[in-house]
Amino acid sequence: MQGAQLVGALLALLCLPCVVGALMFADELLERLLVAIGRRRAGWRERRILGRLERRLPPTAPQALESPHPTPAIEQIAAALRRLDAQRLNVGTRSMARHEAVLRAYDEHLRMACRCLGVEEHLAEVEGIDREIERLRVEGELQAAGLALRSLAGPR
Repeated sequence: MQGAQLVGALLALLCLPCVVGALMFADELLERLLVAIGRRRAGWRERRILGRLERRLPPTAPQALESPHPTPAIEQIAAALRRLDAQRLNVGTRSMARHEAVLRAYDEHLRMACRCLGVEEHLAEVEGIDREIERLRVEGELQAAGLALRSLAGPR
């Protein structure tokens, strides 16, 4: 009986530093676990949102993007985009109806520029803040393709 007690006491004495170490670093291990779970949930949430957006957007065929009207030259489209961009940035001096008309015209000219340069866009399929985000993305793609959307002279 004393031998078993001696073995139990030695075992407890040997395991005590491990138990103390585990207790000391338990908060750090728990924090790492929670961060990993948070990252996993964020990834799931992002994939779920992207899936919803893909289901909302209808598949577009290249023929559906073609307009029955002839497309003007890219130089004319770029000049119109710069003019419309200056008008849409002067929000405070115009009525809301005029501002929305300018935005519609700006979006249509962005779509024409995308067709000319072969850039994919979804401006017609989205609304609200999604359209604002798509507009920014399309502007970036067009600028990367070499189209100057902003006037170099600046505001007059």
